[in-house]
Amino acid sequence: MSRAEDKGSGEPPNRVYLSHHPQHSTARTISISISISICLFFFFFFFFKLSVSISLSMEALSSPLYLTPRPRHSCPVKWSSSGLVLLFPPRLKTPAKHNNMGIIKASVAVEQQTQKNITALIRIGTRGSPLALAQAHETRDKLMATHSELAEEGAIQIVIIKTTGDKIQSQPLADIGGKGLFTKEIDEALINGEIDIAVHSMKDVPTYLPEKTILPCNLPREDVRDAFISLSAASLAELPAGSTVGTASLRRKSQLLHKYASLNVLENFRGNVQTRLRKLNEGVVQATLLALAGLKRLNMTEHVTSILSIDEMLPAVAQGAIGIACRSNDDTMANYIASLNHEETRLAVACERAFLLTLDGSCRTPIAGYAYKDVDGNCIFKGLVASPDGIRVLETSRKGLYAHEDMVMMGKDAGKELLSQAGPGFFGC
Repeated sequence: MSRAEDKGSGEPPNRVYLSHHPQHSTARTISISISISICLFFFFFFFFKLSVSISLSMEALSSPLYLTPRPRHSCPVKWSSSGLVLLFPPRLKTPAKHNNMGIIKASVAVEQQTQKNITALIRIGTRGSPLALAQAHETRDKLMATHSELAEEGAIQIVIIKTTGDKIQSQPLADIGGKGLFTKEIDEALINGEIDIAVHSMKDVPTYLPEKTILPCNLPREDVRDAFISLSAASLAELPAGSTVGTASLRRKSQLLHKYASLNVLENFRGNVQTRLRKLNEGVVQATLLALAGLKRLNMTEHVTSILSIDEMLPAVAQGAIGIACRSNDDTMANYIASLNHEETRLAVACERAFLLTLDGSCRTPIAGYAYKDVDGNCIFKGLVASPDGIRVLETSRKGLYAHEDMVMMGKDAGKELLSQAGPGFFGC
């Protein structure tokens, strides 16, 4: 049959195409689909492996172990069939089964082991009250900032020591035995080598230092004034007659009653700053007086109602000053803490303590003293002694050169004057 006859017959031609044949068309479609699927599978498989390799490699680069400085070592990178490979130095190799998490865990373990093996270069002894700890931390921070070897983690350790004054809270300090109540146990730990330096509030330090110890350093002095705190009055003058003011300080009590005889004083108002504020909020007293220096160091000045001037309330000897002691035969510690000394504060404290030493006041004698530098650079000293009931208050003042010898002499001379004015028996318990 001719080609023309084929066309005219209406029968399908002998030559057909696969796309026109049902069986052949289906087979070809399946074949193409399988080929495409296989190609896509290998493409995504390779892309996935590449992504994982890069991700793990970047994590390894950022791990603590890898980031530790390694002198004279490098970490070359090469490509392999499985992705990016980091060629760590031999000492950094880990078993093939470990992933990057294993490296991080190993780093943490090494760090923890290192911390356990660290021996503190300086052990700071302190009381455990929030204020005492704030002062110890201030000392630590200054040492770390001044000496690079002390900035290492674990180089400075803070040791909390409970003192007699901390243990006995139910009695007035005067009844316990006044001097050294907040320093004795710390000094003993220092002498026995249990600590290397001791941080004290200077107003707690007796006029004598224990044998084998020295105190060559005073940190910069904080504000020496007292703060008035009340929920019902803006000042002492506004407190109604008969109001009770809580204070454990005979110095504050005597000056308060001398000027405001109509007020009552709750003497055994003891505890740390937080405890006293809680008692005030509970209505135990209508007001209290606290050292402004402590409130500042604790960042609690928002509780202050008003600040008493020096003329209203002369501060305690060395109020607002921090002292740091060490053993007299420990030159290393002496050099460390001497580097923190604030000479202006040290001289002022020396003047005030010379005044206190001359008076040799008992635990029941209210004494106040304050030395400072005036605008001309001279030393101004003001001193006060009083009877506990505030009936008798004796005051004096001095002016002289701001130099150690002159200031110590001023303190002693002022003390002798008030001893003479007070007469026998004034300073007895």
